[in-house]
This record gives sequence, C-alpha cells and structure tokens, in this order.
Amino acid sequence: MKKLILLAVLITLAILPACSKEKGGGKGAPAALSKAVEGAAAPDFTVKDLEGKDVNLASLKGSVVLVNFWATWCPPCKEEIPSMIKLNSAMAGKAFRMLAISIDEGGKDAVQKFFKGNNGLPTYLDTEGKISQLYGTTGVPETFIVDRQGIIRKKIVGGMDWSAPEVISYMDELLKN
Repeated sequence: MKKLILLAVLITLAILPACSKEKGGGKGAPAALSKAVEGAAAPDFTVKDLEGKDVNLASLKGSVVLVNFWATWCPPCKEEIPSMIKLNSAMAGKAFRMLAISIDEGGKDAVQKFFKGNNGLPTYLDTEGKISQLYGTTGVPETFIVDRQGIIRKKIVGGMDWSAPEVISYMDELLKN
C-alpha cells in the first residue's frame, strides 16, 4: 500500500510542473540571472510573427502586454491556448496585446502544422531561444504580464485559464493605470 501511495505521489509530481525545455529550447538562462522579474522593467526584445513581421516590445508601451512562452509539444500549453484566444477576443479594441511566443525549433512549420492553418492566436517565433533566455524561462508555458509603463506585474509559471472573469478584470484594472 505504501508503495502504491509513493508511486501516486511521484506520478503527480511529474505531471504538475510546466513542461521543461528539454524538447526544444533548453537554451534558457537560469531564472535567477534574469532581469525579467515582477516589479522590474520588462527586458526589450524584437520578435517575428509567422509572416516574418517584427514586433518590438518597447513599441507596445501604453498597452498591457501578455508575453507567453509556449511549445506545440507541451500538454499544459495545448490546454491553455483556447483560453488565451478567448482572452485576446475579450480584450479586442482595448490597449492590450498578446505575444504568444513559440519556442519550437521547427519554427513556422511546426506551429502551422500544430494549428492546421488559422489559429486565432497572435503567434511569434523564438526558435533560437534568445528571448526565452533573456527572460530566464525555465519551462513552458511561462507568462509575463507587462503593464502600460513596461513593468512586469505578474510572472506565471504553468498553464491557466486565461478567459476566467478574474483574469479579464485584472487586465482591465491594469488598463486603468
């Protein structure tokens, strides 16, 4: 009986954490070395969307920005994507931007294959892991919420329901400041 309980605990511990980066972007620096911490200015970066168009974080100052690192092979990422799409729709017309940054080494092809065409998620690529390294991510999904002044207000490790009313209220509060 004790062995069964121990086995159940070990399985639970293996499932709970966010996906590690071993499959495709294990290039991240340890989080302790990262400047991407709550209360600090969000490190600036430029990222390409699926069409190759650049977006620069600093140019989004004045908007609340959700920066999410994810991968097509990550089960918690797959789970949270529909709620991210709902959040993005709920925030339409407001000073809100979502940067869903795929760390897949397969880049655009891997993401398009995953979504089988149109995805409804503002998707960007970090195939070399430079941005995830800058942010010191330790796995996926990992999310940073940046306020209108460019300050990181929240860091969330692991998946969540982004369409929850509390999340939308929180984003609306950040938009007021």
